[in-house]
Amino acid sequence: MEAVLQLAQHVRQEMSRAVVGQQDLKTQCLIALLCQGHALLEGVPGIAKTLAVKTLSRLLRLEFQRVQCTSDLMPADIIGTNVLNLASSTFQLHPGPVFTHLLLVDEVNRMPPRTQAALLECMQERQVTIDGTRHDLSPFFTVFATQNPIDFEGTYPLPEAQLDRFLVKIRVPYPEIQDEIQLLSNVQNGFDSHDLDALNLSPIDPELLRRSRQEVKTVTVQESLFTYVVQLVRRTRDWPALSLGASPRAAVNLMVFAKAIAALDGREYLIPDDVKQAALPVLRHRIVVRPEADLEGITPDQVIQDVVRAVQVPK
Repeated sequence: MEAVLQLAQHVRQEMSRAVVGQQDLKTQCLIALLCQGHALLEGVPGIAKTLAVKTLSRLLRLEFQRVQCTSDLMPADIIGTNVLNLASSTFQLHPGPVFTHLLLVDEVNRMPPRTQAALLECMQERQVTIDGTRHDLSPFFTVFATQNPIDFEGTYPLPEAQLDRFLVKIRVPYPEIQDEIQLLSNVQNGFDSHDLDALNLSPIDPELLRRSRQEVKTVTVQESLFTYVVQLVRRTRDWPALSLGASPRAAVNLMVFAKAIAALDGREYLIPDDVKQAALPVLRHRIVVRPEADLEGITPDQVIQDVVRAVQVPK
């Protein structure tokens, strides 16, 4: 796990110069890239969600694009369109922001359903189809979508089909008091989140990310852990407090995410604790709590923790 550990150490160290605290955010964003998955970031405004993704793109020397979602956003605004060139009387492709490496979709739940659907093919197939012609996206293409958990006016809830495309849902909390104090100190000493060039971040060769992805794939998984992952996912499908359980894709993503956790720990094999650690971020957005349970204050995270406790851990 030489490449993974080298990448993780460098990213954590350099990102800390721009993003104070928020260790889970940094780690899980990195894991999303290692697993070639997409991440849904949920948190109130002003807690460094956008800054974290921009900093990550700078460190890995990956192209970055941002889409600010509004209720009138059209699919062509996302994927691009063919435009008639009057001089040559031919159509030319004007690529949209999805033709990038890291795409930040800000306030994704303000995007109308038709435009949300335009992201499905991009996220699952890493390709777009425009006027019947397929266009491949970069192998580094990763969607980081943000949403505000408080303000629901003028929003369109993401359908289950789209939520299932996200490898992980990252809950971004308020920073700890010492981190917030450190943030003020950094600003007083000249830090400006709009001027990352002033930090002189030390970039990494993208080849290191490619090697790290290959190392994650080599993590060994015993047969008993296949059963453990499947039992966790299947248990959500008949859990009394849930009206919708996790899909088979969730089982695959749970194993893949757990393998990345093992690699970041320097191990070439998976253990049950890796799966337990992956359960919350991977499953919380793939289950639906029954209305009566929701009224009682039961949250998806609580249900997942109960499911993990209920499934026997392999020896």
